[in-house]
Amino acid sequence: MNKTRQQHLLRWLRSQSMQGKGWLRLSMLSGMLSAVLVVGQAWLLATLLQALIVTGLPREKLIAQFMLLLVCFFLRALLAWAREKVSFEYGKAIRQRLRRTILDRLHQLGPACIQGKPAGSWATLLLEQIEDMQDYYARYQPQMLLAAFIPLTILIALFPVNWAAALILLATAPLIPLFMALVGLGAAEANRRNFSALARLSGHFLDRLRGLETLRLFNRATAETAQIQKASADFRQRTMDVLRLAFLSSAVLEFFASLSIAVVAVYFGFSYLGELNFGHYGTGITLFAGFLALILAPEFFQPLRDMGTFYHAKAQAVGGADALETFLSNAGTLPAHQGTALIDPSAGIALEARNVVITSISGKVLAGPLNFSLAAGQRVAVIGQSGAGKTSLLGLILGHLPYQGSLLINGVELRDIEPGFWQQQLAWVGQNPQLPAPTLRENIAMDGSDHPDRLLQVTSLAGVDEFLPHLPAGLESETGEHARYLSVGQAQRIAVARALYKPCRLMLLDEPGASLDSHSEQQVNQALHNASFNQTTLLVTHQLEQLDRWDEIWLMREGKIIQRGTHGQLVQYPGAFTELVSHRQERAQ
Repeated sequence: MNKTRQQHLLRWLRSQSMQGKGWLRLSMLSGMLSAVLVVGQAWLLATLLQALIVTGLPREKLIAQFMLLLVCFFLRALLAWAREKVSFEYGKAIRQRLRRTILDRLHQLGPACIQGKPAGSWATLLLEQIEDMQDYYARYQPQMLLAAFIPLTILIALFPVNWAAALILLATAPLIPLFMALVGLGAAEANRRNFSALARLSGHFLDRLRGLETLRLFNRATAETAQIQKASADFRQRTMDVLRLAFLSSAVLEFFASLSIAVVAVYFGFSYLGELNFGHYGTGITLFAGFLALILAPEFFQPLRDMGTFYHAKAQAVGGADALETFLSNAGTLPAHQGTALIDPSAGIALEARNVVITSISGKVLAGPLNFSLAAGQRVAVIGQSGAGKTSLLGLILGHLPYQGSLLINGVELRDIEPGFWQQQLAWVGQNPQLPAPTLRENIAMDGSDHPDRLLQVTSLAGVDEFLPHLPAGLESETGEHARYLSVGQAQRIAVARALYKPCRLMLLDEPGASLDSHSEQQVNQALHNASFNQTTLLVTHQLEQLDRWDEIWLMREGKIIQRGTHGQLVQYPGAFTELVSHRQERAQ
C-alpha cells in the first residue's frame, strides 16, 4: 500500500469520526483535566518531601497538603474511569454507524451482490474488520491530542523551576514519535495483508464446510484439508508479522523513554554532588526541583508511550479501512429500482422491455439486448439451456440486478418505482428455498396476517399437509437455522405455499419443482399452474413437457430471446425450439 493510499484511508477514517464528536470531546476533556491533576499531584508530593526532609516541618502542619494529595489521587482515578467509559462509547458509536452503513449498502445492492462472495468474507467485513476500528477511535485518536497537551503542560510547570531538566525532556521527546513512525511504516501494509488472508480463509473454510458431503463423495476431503492447512499457516505467519511490529515499536518506545528519564536523574545526581551547577535561577538545585522533575519525567513520556502502544491500532484500522472503503466506494452499480414512484396494480401487471441489457453489480453484461412485452394476466414459460440468461431475467424483474435500456411496468420505468411497493406486488419461488422466519406458519404468512382457511388451502395445494402430521407442532414447528429441521423438498413446498398465500400481481417461478420427487413435483406444478391464472406469471423451466398449457413460450440463448410464440406455433416451423425438443428426445432414448 503506497503512502497516497494510506493518507486517503486516514482521511476516510477521520471523516467517520463525525458520528461521535461529542464523545471524543468528552474523552479529551477528561484527559486534559487529568494532566492538570498530574502536575498538581507532583507539585504537592515535591512540596511535602521538601518540607519533611529539608525544612523539617512537623507532619501536623502538613495535613492540608496531605488531604489535597488524596483528593488528587481520587480525582485522577475518577477521570481515568470516565475517560475509558467515554472513549468506549465513542468507538461503539462509530462501529455501529459503519455496520449500519454497510448493511444498508448490501440491502441496496441486493442478493446478486451478496451471492458473489463467500459468506465468510462478509462475516470478516462486518465483524473483524469493523471491530478492529475500536482501538483506533477509542484510544489512538484521543491520545493524539493528549500526547501533545500533557507534555506541554508539564514543560510549562517545569521550566520556571529548572530549565535544564525541562530542556532534557524537550530535546529527547521527538525521538519517540520519530522512531515510532519508522518502525510503524510497514504496519498498515502487514495488517491489510492479514485482513485479506483472514477473509480468504473464512470464505474458503465455510464453503468447504458446507460442501463436506460432496467432497467426501468425490474423495477430495484429504486434498481440501491440506489446502485449509496451507491457508491457516499463511494466516498464522501474517499474524506473527503484525505482532512482531507491535512488540518492536513498544520496545523502541520503552528504550528511549527510559534513557531520557535516566539522563534527568544523572543530571540531578551530579548537581547534588556539586559537579553541576546550572539549570536553576540563582537559588541552587533544591530537593523540591529534583523530586518535581523526577516525578514528572515518567508522566511526560507516558502519553507518548500510550500513543506508541496504540499506534498498532492505527495500522490495524488502516488495514481494515482498505476493504471497507473499497466496498463502500466500488461495490458496483445499484440494482434496477431505487425510485419513489407508485403504479396502479388493480388491473394487473404488464411489462415491456426495450433494448434492455442486464448487467451484474460489477457491470458485466449478463443478458441482452432484450425486447419483449408481457401483458397483464399473461402466462409465459421461459426455456433454454443453462447459462442462457433465464435466471438473470428473473433477477432483473425482481429488482436485484441493474440494467440499461427501458423496462416499463404499467408504463412506469422499473428503476423509478419504490422498491418496497414493487416487492409487495411480487411472489417468487426459486430453486433454493429460503425460510428466514422461525416457524412454518410465519414462513408461509410472511406478512403476519391470520387467515386460517386460506392457510389450510395453500398448505393442501402445495403438499405441505402431507408431512405436517410428522412434525412435533404442526404449523407451529420450528424450521431451524437454514431450515435444518426440514428436508430440501419440504422446505421447497413451504416456499411454494408462501407464494400461493401472498396476494400478488406478478408471480415469478424459477424451477419450482427442482428439489422435489416426481410425485411432489407433479402436485406442486399443478398447484402453481392453477394459481398462474390469477395474475401475470413468468415460469423459468428446463422441462419441455406440458408447455402447451402456457399462453406463450420464450426460448433464450446466449442472453437473448431468439424465439417466442405459442406451443402450437413453435412446433409447426423448424427452428431452435424444434431442435431443442429433438435433442431432448434423442438424449432420453
